Amino acid sequence: MTRAVLATALPAALCATALLLAPTADASRWHPKPTTAPWQWQLQGKIDTSIDAGVYEVDGFEVAAGTVAKLHRQGRRVICYLDVGSWESYRPDAGRFPKAVLGRAYEGYPDERWLDIRRLDILIPIMRDRLQRCADKGFDGVDPDNVNGYENDTGFPLTAADQVAFDRALADVAHELGLAVTLKNTGGLVPRLRAWFDGAVVESCFRYHECALYAPFVAADKPVYVIEYDRRPGRFCAEARRRRFSAIFKRLSLSAFRRTCGGAARR
Repeated sequence: MTRAVLATALPAALCATALLLAPTADASRWHPKPTTAPWQWQLQGKIDTSIDAGVYEVDGFEVAAGTVAKLHRQGRRVICYLDVGSWESYRPDAGRFPKAVLGRAYEGYPDERWLDIRRLDILIPIMRDRLQRCADKGFDGVDPDNVNGYENDTGFPLTAADQVAFDRALADVAHELGLAVTLKNTGGLVPRLRAWFDGAVVESCFRYHECALYAPFVAADKPVYVIEYDRRPGRFCAEARRRRFSAIFKRLSLSAFRRTCGGAARR
């Protein structure tokens, strides 16, 4: 085959391969759509179920199935927050992680250590059980956090390919269990992960001018949920609406307080 023919045929072949490898849609689970309506993310304190938000994200270990059910009765979708890329000493399954997969401490969090995500044989069974917990409690989706270890000083020589393999494996398990799954803070890998994930949850993309990295999700009819900590709504709302992102302002404590592009604040 000539070089010219190869240049034409190879991209088509790669596209065909990508289509064959990409996950298929399951109509039975939640498929969130792009929205500019405010959402809610609360990881600390008693969950305030009175906040006007169509989507809530809460801690998968700490929040009971009864709270998830209450939010469902109010017409909300509920996302299960889980830390999957780092080990947390205070979680009930912390003893399942062998020392060999525990890396350097997560900066600013002495009770957390990065995980060696190359060890799918060890980590995916543990994460499957965590995701099953989310499904058993009735969550609609899951937000796996710290899925960008390859960009950090983890103590392991992680590559982008390692991260893609781990993230796709997590997404596959979530979908098997009937859960939607969002991509967290991993903008550089969006082209390689968008087909596996049902949306994105992003921290401070307006502050760091990284929001354009997540635009492919909206182009694929998938939502982007944004949290800003330093920029007040007046500094990001116009752009959030233009990008069709759902953006809120939160304090770092991640209590019930939030401020939306409509100006409402709750404690």
